[in-house]
Amino acid sequence: MTQALRIGIAGLGTVGAGVVKILAARGSHLAAASGRAVELVAVSARDKTKDRGIDLSGVRWEDDPLALARAGDIDLVIELIGGSEGVARQLVEEALKSGKHVATANKALLAHHGTALARLAEQSGVALNYEAAVAGGIPIVKTMREALAGNEIRSIHGILNGTCNYILTEMETTGRDFGDVLKDAQALGYAEADPTFDVGGIDAAHKLAILASLAFGTEVDFDNVHIEGIDKISATDIAFAAEFGFRVKLLAIAEKGEGGIVQRVHPALVPAGTPLAAVSGVYNAVAVNGDRVGHLVLEGRGAGEGPTASAVISDVVDIARGTIVPPFIVPAAQLKPPAKPLMDAHKSSFYLRLRAVDRAGSMAAITKALADASISIERIVQRGGKGDESGRMPVVFITHETDESTMARARALLAHHEDVAGTPLVIRIEDGELR
Repeated sequence: MTQALRIGIAGLGTVGAGVVKILAARGSHLAAASGRAVELVAVSARDKTKDRGIDLSGVRWEDDPLALARAGDIDLVIELIGGSEGVARQLVEEALKSGKHVATANKALLAHHGTALARLAEQSGVALNYEAAVAGGIPIVKTMREALAGNEIRSIHGILNGTCNYILTEMETTGRDFGDVLKDAQALGYAEADPTFDVGGIDAAHKLAILASLAFGTEVDFDNVHIEGIDKISATDIAFAAEFGFRVKLLAIAEKGEGGIVQRVHPALVPAGTPLAAVSGVYNAVAVNGDRVGHLVLEGRGAGEGPTASAVISDVVDIARGTIVPPFIVPAAQLKPPAKPLMDAHKSSFYLRLRAVDRAGSMAAITKALADASISIERIVQRGGKGDESGRMPVVFITHETDESTMARARALLAHHEDVAGTPLVIRIEDGELR
């Protein structure tokens, strides 16, 4: 009989406890599905006395997670500690070097060190699996690795952070501003006490860097992801967007451009009625455009105990079956080097909101400034009323297509214009690829 796959888990937080529960509840099914028993041998976490609602009787406790990488009775290390450095990185590196398979949910680790870790895994002939690192329960890594292998991928558009999507959905539904909704998200556990990684776009950028490598055969290139968060988005912007037929989403986009790959994370106006516009609350979605399959959209829960633990278990089953593939589809030595950043050359239409002085001639002066900056205007909306406390009125422009560098120059000019208060807000309009 085939020897059992012996597992060690480092990290018993929400996801780790969820994995233990699935192994206990579905052990016989997993054995039947993979052709061998799956056995939890050892675990490691910070506090041995904490009640996690799981049965660890008969399972060895290791105070030092690195002991899992050194143990002779463990075949697979599941890393659920998190973080791009420190003990998580040490554990994964040591496990791979010692010939142990690794499954991880650690997107930060892969975004910063994925290529190097892939080389270690391939040198040792073991698996480095990470389905749970991107989009929770959505099987996007397996889809990219296997189901879409016959396609040349043209672009990926994703809603990859449930916290941001929840906040934007609530702002749209209730009309409240960012700060108020963020507090609610923290109270509900959807946002961390320090929400910077989520609302600042960094979490989504980690995931995008991984997907871009899978899609385009490049080394993982987090350093060249353009990142903007949602903290500058107001209820006013969401209301204007709805008036124009859009919804505001934090999008993670990777696409082929002239001369390389564009990777960008930022708020965007997405046409209402399209699949990504319909994704609400804490849900994630990934839209892939392949030359053979066309547009493919996967949607589901992007975080939480059940969905993420389910993704970890899918990696366990693959390893138990003996399925070992290069972590980023092609061997690490064949991954193309990172392409030069191409963000400045990206073209789109833009939503531009500013606060203008309510006086005769101010709009003419502002539109002339935009024309002088080579910005062509498709639509202008100016709200009447008393304006804000400084007497400025919200004005929104929808531009015709232009490039990033031209828009950046125009925004800088307006920030110093005598008829404009503060720095204008710019949101890209993502239209053609999403319809």
